[in-house]
Amino acid sequence: MNFLEERILKDGIVLEGNVLKVDSFLNHQMDIQLMDQMGEEFFRRFSDKSITKVLTIESSGIAIACSVARCFGVPVVFAKKAKSINIDGEMYVAEVESFTHKNKNQVIVSKKFIGADDRVLIIDDFLANGCALQGLISITESAGATVMGLGVAIEKGFQIGGKVIRNLGYHLESLAIVEKMDAESGTVTFREQ
Repeated sequence: MNFLEERILKDGIVLEGNVLKVDSFLNHQMDIQLMDQMGEEFFRRFSDKSITKVLTIESSGIAIACSVARCFGVPVVFAKKAKSINIDGEMYVAEVESFTHKNKNQVIVSKKFIGADDRVLIIDDFLANGCALQGLISITESAGATVMGLGVAIEKGFQIGGKVIRNLGYHLESLAIVEKMDAESGTVTFREQ
């Protein structure tokens, strides 16, 4: 069992509807030492890929992406879920559906931040159905950049996202893959990796 799986068992809460609540350490209150551990682990797994940019989606993936980018010595770019007045120029746009929020968003990245020479590592906190990752892949490829890999903190292995991304031929690494959860007993079972 790795450090993230141990933390999920210690502080994660299983809710009805296949929801794993990790807000006490990952996506509301953040344990920065844990973020740094995740960054170092993703660096170890992708260190041979010559990464030039780390791409994520706001907001929960940003902290992990920053730790990863620090290890690689490269910038983080995050896709925004809303156009604001301070985003100017041309943009890449993708539509993504959120499993957690049960809604669709158009996410945008300014064209000045990802280009054809970039070798992109996509990072996110959760993988359920894979919509967010597919949107970030679409943005990267629209820029002519290369997706060098995808790193996810927690993958829900009983949902289709991981299988879809792997079947598309991408190198996907998940730090913890939840095989099953039971809200009644509060138990989480992880896939052997």
